[in-house]
Amino acid sequence: MPVDPLTRAVIDVMSQVFPKMGTEVFDAPQARAILAQAPKLDVEPPAVGGIEERLAGDIPVRVYTPEGPGPHPIVVFFHGGGFVICTLDTHDWTCRTLCRDAGAVVVSVDYRLAPEHPYPAAVDDAYAATRWVHEHAAELGGDPERLAVAGDSAGGNLAAVTSLRARDEGWPGIRFQLLVYPCTDAAQDSASITENGQGYFLTADHMRWFWDCYQPDPARRGEPYSSPINADLRGLPPALVVTAEFDPLRDEGEQYGRLMEEAGNQVESVRFDGMFHGFFTLAGDVLPATREATDLACAALRRGLG
Repeated sequence: MPVDPLTRAVIDVMSQVFPKMGTEVFDAPQARAILAQAPKLDVEPPAVGGIEERLAGDIPVRVYTPEGPGPHPIVVFFHGGGFVICTLDTHDWTCRTLCRDAGAVVVSVDYRLAPEHPYPAAVDDAYAATRWVHEHAAELGGDPERLAVAGDSAGGNLAAVTSLRARDEGWPGIRFQLLVYPCTDAAQDSASITENGQGYFLTADHMRWFWDCYQPDPARRGEPYSSPINADLRGLPPALVVTAEFDPLRDEGEQYGRLMEEAGNQVESVRFDGMFHGFFTLAGDVLPATREATDLACAALRRGLG
């Protein structure tokens, strides 16, 4: 389906304020500064029971606790941003929504960013934080037997890779994966990269720059913990994979879902027609599809975590 006028207006505004990485901006601190100066919606965020800044070992995290008595299910969340930009604050609305509507303790992980900390720093932080959360679930008000990993874009990559690593290390602590338009293939050679590489907010130029920052050695980009699409995908937790029609990453996300299913895993894959990369984490319920997608995700988390 075509992009409707409201969605096109949102894409255009976001594209104007987003740093033009890979074409005009090549410095990561500059890109982060531009993003930090972007105007914010003046709207009341979703209310949750409590928010606390903590350390998961030596990794900063933000813990969102729902209303009501626990123990609650737990969602360990990894923000997107190409492994280079974005923060806990850029994904605050989304984490609040997941906390409130899934009734889960959400632990948002402030993993190290590239290029200052290239691969596998983010992978190590994501896995270490997840193990820490599981070990300290009781003090967080959570149930260690009901833990999911979640993330969007680069964060979806980290959620997927954390699940792979947990399986590889024989740790059965992850019950569910929420993968929102995950980045799964450093090759960046899918049809959707070409079809949607310009004009829909995230661009092919952005992706090339992100990968250059995150994994500067092209020879290692195909490693399973870098490009999980190349991994042995047997024995993984159930997953919901959310994709968007006009996303450059659409095809690699959908292929990852298919490959997981073919490997014998329980997978639900849902494409949001007419949508673009970034729609899931929009604050303020600007687009109806954002609410539809987060409702879908929260329902899947509730089912997956019991």
